[in-house]
Amino acid sequence: MSGLDLLTFGEALVSLRSTGPLTAGGALTPHLAGAEANVAIGLARLGHRTAFAGRVSDDELGTFLLRQLRAEGVDVRHVVRDAERPAGLMFLERRTADLTRVLYQRAGSAGSALGVDDLRPALGAGARVLHLTGITPALSGRAREAAAWAAETAARAGTLVCLDVNHRAKLWSRDDARAVLTPLAGHASVVVASSDELDLVGAPGADEETLVAGLLARGVSTVLVKLGGDGARAYTADGRRDAAALPVTAVDTVGAGDAFTAGYLSGHLDGLDLAGRLRRAVTLGAFAVAGHGDWETLPRRDELSLLDSRQPGDTLR
Repeated sequence: MSGLDLLTFGEALVSLRSTGPLTAGGALTPHLAGAEANVAIGLARLGHRTAFAGRVSDDELGTFLLRQLRAEGVDVRHVVRDAERPAGLMFLERRTADLTRVLYQRAGSAGSALGVDDLRPALGAGARVLHLTGITPALSGRAREAAAWAAETAARAGTLVCLDVNHRAKLWSRDDARAVLTPLAGHASVVVASSDELDLVGAPGADEETLVAGLLARGVSTVLVKLGGDGARAYTADGRRDAAALPVTAVDTVGAGDAFTAGYLSGHLDGLDLAGRLRRAVTLGAFAVAGHGDWETLPRRDELSLLDSRQPGDTLR
């Protein structure tokens, strides 16, 4: 994997989407899901060399996950097939036009058994960026140890480490998350969080400026605060920069935060300045919310300008 731009690891899930309440029955369509996989695909679509490491079930569902990743240009040579554990499942229920609910069946899954030895070959091959999220260490003690080892090892080697807090309340409490993610953030160069997640990498109850100052003092170079429809804020040693969201019709917000992170990291890999990185981040976030699916509507590189100077309902001919 010489020349790899980004390595990420975690649990790839089979997402089963419904168009109405699960209790009413009806068709479920399978999709690849998982925050880290979403980021890998977002970058691969923009022409970056990306790899995903982890464990998937050694059955048809695991094969489906690998096939989807390969089809999107993501390197999966370091994914381990686990014959003893099932694939993790995520059910997305479109309860109303404005509300989607998520149900997980991932306890004891192949992805939750991720360990340090699973990551050694991938990390040893080298990458410009290591991306991890707060989801993986919530899966199991073994996965938690692997995430901490990878972050420390990559940071020591001079690799840029990006941590997206990505708190999942159904996986662990805020107190448990804070106890793990606060030290993990100490190995990161880039920390990404929504405004209500920022205190999970710092002191509970502290305001945003205090939390950001603490992260910068610990060696984090950039703190990104996602604000949904209000855009984002970026903090560095040089101060704060704001970016407005692109105006689009939002139809599905699942995966928007991962798209934002993919856009930011793509800008970093391309050598853009902070304003350019933020612009690409909010652009990918807009593509994500304007279509259905975790990653399916993310742009190719020649489509990055599609949302510029357009009007709702436009048709490109």
